[in-house]
Amino acid sequence: MLKILGSAKRLCDSLSRREMLRVGGLGMFSLGLADLLGLQHLQAADKPATPASFGRAKRIILLYLYGAASQHETFDPKPEAPAEIRGIFKPIATSIPGFRICEHLPQIAKIADRLTFIRSMTHPYNIHSAAYTLTGIDKVDIPMELNPYDSRHWPFFGSVLDYLAQRKPGGAPTPEMPRNLSLPFRFSSRCAEFKRGGPYGGFLGRAYDPVCTEFEGDASSTVLRWRGESDQPVADPYLGIEPESRLLLSNAANLGPDMTLDRLDRRRGLLAQLDDSRRQFERSADTRSMDRFREMAYRLVSSEKIRGALDLSKEPLSRREGYGMNLFGQATLAGRRLLEAGATLVTVFWDEIQTANSAWDTHFSHFERLETELLPGLDHALAALVLDLEERGMLDDTLVLCLTEHGRTPKLSQTIRGAGRDHWSNTYCGVLAGGGISRGKVIGASDKQGAYVKEDPISPKDVLATMYHVMGIDHRLTIPDRFNRPFPLVSEGEVVHHMLG
Repeated sequence: MLKILGSAKRLCDSLSRREMLRVGGLGMFSLGLADLLGLQHLQAADKPATPASFGRAKRIILLYLYGAASQHETFDPKPEAPAEIRGIFKPIATSIPGFRICEHLPQIAKIADRLTFIRSMTHPYNIHSAAYTLTGIDKVDIPMELNPYDSRHWPFFGSVLDYLAQRKPGGAPTPEMPRNLSLPFRFSSRCAEFKRGGPYGGFLGRAYDPVCTEFEGDASSTVLRWRGESDQPVADPYLGIEPESRLLLSNAANLGPDMTLDRLDRRRGLLAQLDDSRRQFERSADTRSMDRFREMAYRLVSSEKIRGALDLSKEPLSRREGYGMNLFGQATLAGRRLLEAGATLVTVFWDEIQTANSAWDTHFSHFERLETELLPGLDHALAALVLDLEERGMLDDTLVLCLTEHGRTPKLSQTIRGAGRDHWSNTYCGVLAGGGISRGKVIGASDKQGAYVKEDPISPKDVLATMYHVMGIDHRLTIPDRFNRPFPLVSEGEVVHHMLG
């Protein structure tokens, strides 16, 4: 029997690491991945009965505020703190008795009784690493943050959901509607200075990257952004877009702008002629990824369903305006339409445009940008989404997540470009709704200055574990990396049961 040497440390699913490596590493000589997953599901069946919240969600929509939203100016204001901490905005009452949020979020305040707010998010990585929030990885650093394809990256949780669904008995490997979509464009693709890691396939391979849309249209206004030496005008569609603007499938999803359906058909036929000989050999992970990529591209190019879901002209103008006639609002509305059409996960990014220190990264001009650009867009999109899902009978089985990578410093910094708040991961906020989550609940608390967690610390890994739970997946499950080594879905973290409804 072939064995792989390794530590005998027990994993939380009761298999030892050595046993997992022995089973997972045999490849074609012994148990395959399907057998391994089946074995783990059998083990899970021996555990006590799971709560009613397990598997309550059928789909997820993630609203991601890249750049790090301030806890003080969103969901954890500190009106009794000194002026250099509390800032200039006032708190307002919400539909949860005794719970107050920022005055520039009035629509969210009205629907707070449908949401669960976390005021005690915390982790040790004070950098813009979306990867730490969105993947199960145990540690990150700046080189990883700035390299989407650093070999150390773990897969985005949407990529994991896609991967597991593909391997479920009877599951379609390449469904007409992709399971994992990213809007309004490929993450970090509009920033001229950096390309950041996070929502990608990681060790599962690039074939498990999200299928991305592309924005085609015009921003309705420009804004001055600092570009290193001076202010320069930037046409930022997150401030507003023309109504005729639209979201299309990215060229990356259909193998290039010149790839027509006929050409793809011919290419597919040529590839089919090679199948018999290719099956005689063990294919590499890269080759399998490319095969999946081609198959997905073929389905996307020929899919009327996805094109129809992205056609926002089918929505009443009043609904479009309710979401906000800006890129974040319209992408959120498109996300709801994609979920209705059969997508499992849609991620909507509020992303950088042209330069760093944009989106929610408010090192300077903090209050001006929050009041005129950021808070109104979030307020309309999140509130409209929750009410829209509720009206359509989808909220109970749709998990809504609104996340950011960290918070902002309690004490304001004074710059020549206006007050700002810098990076701060010791405490910050998150919002969840629907799909097995409690309604009208506030989880955790920070201290009087919004600096440190006072009670009930919640890690991004706890949120991921809870997300897997409501999707009917045990977060202790393992998946193989490119060397067939077993990795847990989440490196650490537990389901937050008191968050569940």
